[in-house]
Amino acid sequence: MRHIKVKKYIVTALASVFLVGCSDNILDEKPRAIFTPDYFSTPEGVMGGITSMYGHLRYMYGSGYFLNTGQIATDESTWGQNSDGNVKNLDFSGVGVINAQTSNTGIVWGATFPNINTASGVIENASKIGTISPALIAEARFFRAFDYFLLVQTFGGVPLDLGAGELKFNSSTVRTSVRNTVPEVYSKAIFPDLKQAVEDLPVAGRVTGGLTKTAARFYLAKAYLTFAWWLENPNNIPTYPASDRKDLDGHDAAWYYQQAYDVAVEAINNPGPFALLPSFYEVSVGKNDRNKEMLLYADHTETSSLYNGGDIGYSGGGFSTDYFAGWFGQFNYTGVRSSSSSTGWAAVSSVQREAEQHLGRPWTMLAPPIEVFKKTFADKTNDSRYDGTFTTVYRGNWAKAGITAPVLYNANYLPIANGEPVLTFLNEDTSGIDYSNSVFNSSIGAGVLPGRADFVIEPSVISRICYPGNWKLGPYRTDNGAGLGSPNGSSTRPFPIAKFSELYFVAAEAAVKGASVQGGKTARDLINVIRARAGKWTFDNNGNKVKTQDNSAAMTAATPMVIDIDYILAERSREYFGEGYRWYDLVRTQKWTEYGNSFSIAGATNPNDWKDHTVKVFTRTISPQNYLRPIPTSQLDGMQMSAEEKAAYQNPGY
Repeated sequence: MRHIKVKKYIVTALASVFLVGCSDNILDEKPRAIFTPDYFSTPEGVMGGITSMYGHLRYMYGSGYFLNTGQIATDESTWGQNSDGNVKNLDFSGVGVINAQTSNTGIVWGATFPNINTASGVIENASKIGTISPALIAEARFFRAFDYFLLVQTFGGVPLDLGAGELKFNSSTVRTSVRNTVPEVYSKAIFPDLKQAVEDLPVAGRVTGGLTKTAARFYLAKAYLTFAWWLENPNNIPTYPASDRKDLDGHDAAWYYQQAYDVAVEAINNPGPFALLPSFYEVSVGKNDRNKEMLLYADHTETSSLYNGGDIGYSGGGFSTDYFAGWFGQFNYTGVRSSSSSTGWAAVSSVQREAEQHLGRPWTMLAPPIEVFKKTFADKTNDSRYDGTFTTVYRGNWAKAGITAPVLYNANYLPIANGEPVLTFLNEDTSGIDYSNSVFNSSIGAGVLPGRADFVIEPSVISRICYPGNWKLGPYRTDNGAGLGSPNGSSTRPFPIAKFSELYFVAAEAAVKGASVQGGKTARDLINVIRARAGKWTFDNNGNKVKTQDNSAAMTAATPMVIDIDYILAERSREYFGEGYRWYDLVRTQKWTEYGNSFSIAGATNPNDWKDHTVKVFTRTISPQNYLRPIPTSQLDGMQMSAEEKAAYQNPGY
């Protein structure tokens, strides 16, 4: 199967598109100065436009700052020790204020509208070409709906008219804009495009990672579900622009919940090439990337910095197509020290920065609160998802850095070899740990247990500076050789956007909200499919060994007989922790304030002090208006409208 390979964006004032022609599986860049309807009436224009739609995903998915907008201020994440205002301003915990200019919520706005315009150009003009199939045009329809769905969840109502009429391709500079209402965006753009995409897309993608009926069904079901919540509005969250909570087609929330359930179950029953993998570990392990559980991803490659969209040797982590999201959830493990002597502490860096999935580049930007480890992932024995989400064991790799000592000495002056644990985050709190570092100086405030060679840290002292890293988003390279590789390079892995497993969650959530269910597919049935898989171990990730163990019976027996939204959200967090889902999940279900209003974490006195194990409960102030992000200042500054009109264009509260 062919792969889409992309070089770079060619940007105009209105549209950001790839201009390419196809040669085997390589899409070669052919720059143009201007884009017209005539260009999108050529095979070259259609293929170039559609290739750019896949490429535009990389401006969002893989960006650490975009990941931050979906994680921060939830029960999954708070700011880490190395955070600046780009991260802190969105935490609502008193360390910054969300700002339309500097809080990076505009990443979505900037990436989607040029792509929407490109999609409209393809949709309008491709039918003039006899060789362009409806399936190819359906890819453009999917991406236009995808972007509008992301926009409406983030900002509320957004403009459908980009200057030439609603959903029309615009080729002239326009300095005014009018926002449509939420029902208009769903009924005029999202639903029609996705329904047509379901009709016309193929069962199997035309290229590796290409769009399919199953992907379109997933997004249609999720859009139905999200709009149903909006119509119901159980917590009276305001919308903007102001509008009645009414569907343009006259349906109520119950109807949309039913549609969400029916479409999701249809996709589960007719999956095409997609399926759940046998174990949770297999979904995220790097060697298994682009697997059959991935419905959509933003792709990258280690073969070339040009095609990767970021320097594979050294990346600065900026606001472009760089994939540096994995750096945000990794703490600076390179600070840990062992000793070259067994009688007096002679510090040696025993865990080096490496381009390996458990490690990678540590930016310490997003820290998980203590409740993640004590509540969300309380079951670490039966449920494999904790082990398949976090790096909890940091192993020695000093030989790859050229340090020739066959052994070093660690806690209790016990010897360790390369590949053995230097630091372990314990599953549970344990008595008798000495955190003084007076003799065995870990340099990161870790503790010592009698008889253990590894330094240890309990869940109760996890802090903003020291916490288990996000293993799922860690780097994977095949070109490291015998060394440390290029851990500072842009990640070369595909960033997961949508997974087949989420269809079970969408259907279950709709069932909880009252949808009539099919036999064998109640909310509990659907969630138990996910939980049964979570109980099946095929590898002990942090133990670094094969583990064949089936705890599925225990997992499904522990599922409550009656599933509610809170249980759905808990399971969603266990399944998709740290992948950027959480803010959108909590906003959709109007649970953000409830779930995000407080959390506990160590380092309360000084977050820069490794030894500060003081725990504090922090509170957040989240208002109903914050359920919509601010329209970016760049959009307002670019419009030739009065100050009053610009103020009315902005979401309330910003």
